[in-house]
Amino acid sequence: MEFRPRNYSAENESHALPRVRAAAHPLSAPPPPSPLAQAEVIDRGNSDFFDPLRGNANSANDTPSDHDNWNEAVDHQPTKEWTSFRRLLMQRFPVSKMVSVSSMPDVLMRSGKLHEKSSTNMHLEELDDPQKFADEGAKTITWQEYVSRLHELKDEITRSWLAEDRVTSLKLSIKVAKLLMDTSVFEFYPTLFVLVTDIMDMLGNLVWQRIKQKAEFSEDGALCGNLAENFKVRDICADAKETCYNWFSKIGAVQELLPRIYLELAIFPCWRFLLDQPLDSLQRLVMMTRGLGDPVASAYCRLYMAHCAQKLPSHDIGYLVTCVNDTRVILMQILSANERTDKNVKLNRKLQVSLMEPTVEYFMKCIFNGLSQRQVNEVLSELGLMKNQQDLGSVSCVSIILHHLLKELPIEVVSLNIVQILHLIEISKDNSFDQHMNYRLLGFRLYERKFPDDIVNIVLDEVIQVIALYDSLDEYLKVVDAYTDLILQNQKDNHLNTILEGISKRAWNKGVAEDEMLSLQSLVVKLLSHFKNLEDVFSLDWFPEIIDVMYGKSQDVVFLYVLNMATRNGHISDPTIIQMLFEVSQTLHDNMEFLNVKDDDGQVARSISRFVHMVDYGAEVECHLAFLVDCRGAFGRLNELKETLVHSSNSLAIQALKCANKHLSFVKSCVTFSEVTIPSISAPRKFDLFLETAEVALLGGMVSHLDGLIDSAISSLYTVDIIDGFRTPTDVEGLVSSIKKLCGFLVMVPGNFSLPVTYFPNNLFTLISSQSWFESKMRTQIFSAIVLLLTTLSQNRLPYHANPQIPGNDLLYYGDSSYNQELVSLSKLVLENLLSAVQQEPSQAAQGIMALEACNCIAFSFTLNNELSSVCLKLIETAKSCLSAQDRYLQSTVQLLSKQSPTSVGTTVSNSI
Repeated sequence: MEFRPRNYSAENESHALPRVRAAAHPLSAPPPPSPLAQAEVIDRGNSDFFDPLRGNANSANDTPSDHDNWNEAVDHQPTKEWTSFRRLLMQRFPVSKMVSVSSMPDVLMRSGKLHEKSSTNMHLEELDDPQKFADEGAKTITWQEYVSRLHELKDEITRSWLAEDRVTSLKLSIKVAKLLMDTSVFEFYPTLFVLVTDIMDMLGNLVWQRIKQKAEFSEDGALCGNLAENFKVRDICADAKETCYNWFSKIGAVQELLPRIYLELAIFPCWRFLLDQPLDSLQRLVMMTRGLGDPVASAYCRLYMAHCAQKLPSHDIGYLVTCVNDTRVILMQILSANERTDKNVKLNRKLQVSLMEPTVEYFMKCIFNGLSQRQVNEVLSELGLMKNQQDLGSVSCVSIILHHLLKELPIEVVSLNIVQILHLIEISKDNSFDQHMNYRLLGFRLYERKFPDDIVNIVLDEVIQVIALYDSLDEYLKVVDAYTDLILQNQKDNHLNTILEGISKRAWNKGVAEDEMLSLQSLVVKLLSHFKNLEDVFSLDWFPEIIDVMYGKSQDVVFLYVLNMATRNGHISDPTIIQMLFEVSQTLHDNMEFLNVKDDDGQVARSISRFVHMVDYGAEVECHLAFLVDCRGAFGRLNELKETLVHSSNSLAIQALKCANKHLSFVKSCVTFSEVTIPSISAPRKFDLFLETAEVALLGGMVSHLDGLIDSAISSLYTVDIIDGFRTPTDVEGLVSSIKKLCGFLVMVPGNFSLPVTYFPNNLFTLISSQSWFESKMRTQIFSAIVLLLTTLSQNRLPYHANPQIPGNDLLYYGDSSYNQELVSLSKLVLENLLSAVQQEPSQAAQGIMALEACNCIAFSFTLNNELSSVCLKLIETAKSCLSAQDRYLQSTVQLLSKQSPTSVGTTVSNSI
């Protein structure tokens, strides 16, 4: 077996493509077309080319606009909004597992045999035996059972209706509506309201469909005519009117006021069959709700009224304004009673107010939906907040009503009445809603549009003067957080310093509670987002002191933001900033260690690694290496960071080698640092890092380090197979590529006279042969690379050298016959295993490609005698049995063998395909 001599320079020149200077850069803008060409493009309608980055100029006209989509959705918005509101209502007031009720209504008893006692009998029993009544009077039921029973009742009502037993359906519906009379368990009432009104809506739909059917069909089932959406009373036949009137009469006979109102509201749209203007009935129902004594029950009854009124094709908002005014009176009574009662009663009243808040919120949404400014002024006047549509804020308002009013007011109205709104917030002080939350809401509303500078100053001066009296950090932060964007947008540095000072003093005096930390986090992130440079933020007065009081998850969020901000603008060179970011990174790392928190998404590791990568000490490379040493000690938990440390250390070594004096001692320190750091990194990455460091050592002329690094790289492959999930296709391809890279690198590594000539290739070959997890395809590629390495080492002149001061093997072993014999001996062994690996491949398609790879390897490496040509011929036959005869790889391999094989064998090869 004889290696084929190679002339790499001549081969390179023969295979080089001719190079011609281009007239223009391929990425430059094309020249403008000539008039003739431009006309031709116009004639074709620009259909030949579409630039996805520029888009189609006509696309805006071809697709429906958001405005059109919005108009299409408007018709269904009330239903969607009500569904969303009910879901949020139940989430806002979750119920406990057990619900205690003062008396068990018979409608909830499955047997149906138990009946409620009269109030007189219950009162007499209570007087005779108070203890027995206390034990037996209160019934306990889980909320799951309560909900389950209501669902069963809904099904019973539906079954009775389908069986044409509508009297039973109505009776059951009355009993269900009566459940809303019990407000003894405040927390459960919103959930009960949602469940009961769902049944009421179902009943209303059933009644509507029945009357509509009577209006459209005769008694014998013949279609008389479909009702138009805007039908009139004159379009309704007498039979349908009589049925409709009968339903209202039956409901009007219900004794209890609350269920009577709910049932009439449920079928309220049916008034359209009797009246062309059903709004008069709506005003009657509004007046009826004033007879409800329980504040919570009356508020939710008005809420259902607002929902049912939305079903009418047209309605005004006068009834809603009346509902808000009535609710305001009730709230004022509750709040005034609060001042004269004990603590427990106050807490109970406060819960009442919180339960009534969603009703106020829904009223305001319905009132201000789509109103003009003139209509808004009329509403404010009717609410008693504006006299003759002027002078907003001349009278006080209940805080909770003011809050939701301010939330729904059009921004144009807010901008025109900003001073009056400030005054209104100031004079509206009660326990229904915290005043600082109204100041907070105003701040968010002001950020919705650009305001004149004088208006901004007035608002900020007033708000900062008010919150300066706050002793609570939580209240102070909530207000300040809302105005931070406004301050930054208008560059109010004096106000910014004032609020930062206020935060710092309150935080240091009383500390920061966990519920206050989120508001502080929000404010700090806003500051960091506003400034482009980290130095500008930390130069703010009081900002470092505020950062120092942060802790927990909020501190981690802010510190991550600081790291990301510092690393997005290029290299970090300021020693002060580097030290600060190092401490920030150390805190993040230590918090993970102390709290035993896993960095599942790798965000912390990536941010710290990027910070370390972006640090640049310039010419002070010793300081940079010292920094890397500190990072290795501080961030030992982060595997990804250790890789960054090795890359940075090797980069420092290359940087030093480019200097005139070369700093060889410093390069040695860098290589030693990497050599010590790599063993603590997980196995799949060790090989690449050892190889990278070996390349640096070779460039630096440190041959003593070189052998150890290559040995460590090959040894690290022994542990790769035990890593779970490593052998993905991408990982396998990357590992094979790295091993082939090692083979190319070994061409430049000088031999060690104390070791065999083929020490490293033989070690690599032994490793690949002994590890069972190396598949046939991997073995074929690696064995081919080893054969090509041995062939290259056998040449009289190597194709490349890394360091001209280090002699290559072509000089060290020049004329040494034993050197060439060792290379040939190992080549024979590797070649045998290469052919065996090809035969072991189970996939035919893969086996054909592997056979061609082995054949090309032999043809490029050896002078083809009869024996080797026969081997190649067998490989060609294997490839032919697995691949198509038209395969280009197969054809080019045959052509190569025909040129390099002896004449007789070459003819045989050519005739084989």
